[in-house]
Amino acid sequence: MPLLEAEPRAFPDTLFSGPSAGGAREDRWWVLYTRARMEKAVARQLRGQQVSFYLPLYEQTWKTGGRKRTSYLPLFPGYVFLYGDGYARLTALETNLLCAVIPVTDQERLFNDLCRVERVLGGSSPATPETAVPAGALVEITSGPFRGLCGNVLCRGAETRLVIEVEFLRRGVSIEVEDWALRVLPAADPATKPR
Repeated sequence: MPLLEAEPRAFPDTLFSGPSAGGAREDRWWVLYTRARMEKAVARQLRGQQVSFYLPLYEQTWKTGGRKRTSYLPLFPGYVFLYGDGYARLTALETNLLCAVIPVTDQERLFNDLCRVERVLGGSSPATPETAVPAGALVEITSGPFRGLCGNVLCRGAETRLVIEVEFLRRGVSIEVEDWALRVLPAADPATKPR
């Protein structure tokens, strides 16, 4: 039983449906660094002000007192991704829940990384946050619902995981994959890494 129902990860629902997120010419991505444990509060206030944002959440389940509990936690603790103009940035600052607003120089790269994270979170495989993205072979999934998704492979015991990195944060998310569904990609310059 969830402690609270899952909240929307993205506002609006169409945030990732276009090459530039469908915003106006002056709209851009900003990374909001929140006060401790304030990510959802920031997201609620932004949604209330009709400001576009992305707060990737993953499901965590545990048992206590013989009951199964579920909660939805920020994949990247302390961070919310804002999409908008200077007015949207000001609206976020007025929440008084932020430590910093970080400008993003490579807008396209961040957008592509966030699209890949959303694709993983929207699937049926349980996602695991990765606080330190390990070095590993660059691979592509060749079959199944995540076909075409690229990332680094990580082996933990008998488990093979695909790690999707948000390069801006140097953090990522991983899902379990089968070895047979992976194709190793040739080593490439980081600037031309598949997205």
